[in-house]
Amino acid sequence: MDNYSSRSNESAEAAVTLYGDMLFRLCFVMLGGGADAEDAVQDTMLAYLRSAPPFENAGHEKAWLITTAKNKCRDILRRRRRQADAGRLEETAAELTDGDGGILEALMSLPEKFRLVLILHYVEEYRVEEIARMVGKTPSAIKMRLKKGRELLREKYRKEYM
Repeated sequence: MDNYSSRSNESAEAAVTLYGDMLFRLCFVMLGGGADAEDAVQDTMLAYLRSAPPFENAGHEKAWLITTAKNKCRDILRRRRRQADAGRLEETAAELTDGDGGILEALMSLPEKFRLVLILHYVEEYRVEEIARMVGKTPSAIKMRLKKGRELLREKYRKEYM
């Protein structure tokens, strides 16, 4: 059975037959698209083959599959959000002029977690609470990243441009 647990191909086929359409609909609604929904269902079934626990009954199996599919969808949404954030950062950088005195270069050299919150807060003008929701962190974590990011930016700017 290769790298799979005791879960058999027959039980996986039965799960796909019983729950495949329902899982696809759930993922389709959560992700708003067919290709990503198919990927999420496929990842869910692979997780079923690899690591599903023994189930007490069919309801327990269904609940496990729904929870796993929901988590796979969240992973895809997080990945999309990170890609969108990176794209926004690149757009913002392109909009800034060369007359910024080196601040842009210093900002772009910061680690992503600091660069992102600085751009969202100071350029895009999002509040700390909004940024916290976007990146999945607490407001206090965002405040700390803003503080550390400002310190790092100040250091880099002084070293390279003064």
